[in-house]
Amino acid sequence: MRKLIEYNHLSIDGRFSGDDFWAGQMKVAPNDNQFAYQLQLLSSAVGLVLGRVTYEGFAGTWPTMTGDLADKINSLPKHVASTTLTETTWNAEVLPGDAVDAVAQLKDSGDGTLVKYGNGPFSRALVEAGLLDELHLSISPFVAGSGESMLSGIRTTAMELTGVTEIGNGAVVLTYTPSR
Repeated sequence: MRKLIEYNHLSIDGRFSGDDFWAGQMKVAPNDNQFAYQLQLLSSAVGLVLGRVTYEGFAGTWPTMTGDLADKINSLPKHVASTTLTETTWNAEVLPGDAVDAVAQLKDSGDGTLVKYGNGPFSRALVEAGLLDELHLSISPFVAGSGESMLSGIRTTAMELTGVTEIGNGAVVLTYTPSR
């Protein structure tokens, strides 16, 4: 069975979007350690799982990027949750039918890791369905003060801290495993 890992960038106050978040994130731009961490995370990946908004943002930028991380991300199959997309590019396919059921089938279809980027309703649905195996949160050293909060609206879900990795510029990656 495949493992599903979600990776997200957050501010100290748990924000992942909005002008204040992106302004703060740009001040602590990713460094080589952050790229190395993601490359290690993707080392056993057999595909990416993305919501539509994340897919569209990634598909607009990653194909033009270079380097080991870009090569890995660009080469992986992408599985996109969307009810509105009719066409995809960038080695992607829209998940058929109910996206949560489709991810469950992807997990059951082999070995390796599926890495999910992005946050929002799809992330919440995957957590609530019990499909998420690990949550990797890259916490950047700033308070955004506004923007969307990660997993807001989700029912209480207990998680165990299973790893802490310092990645430079005052950032850490916290790894959590849902308690089952």
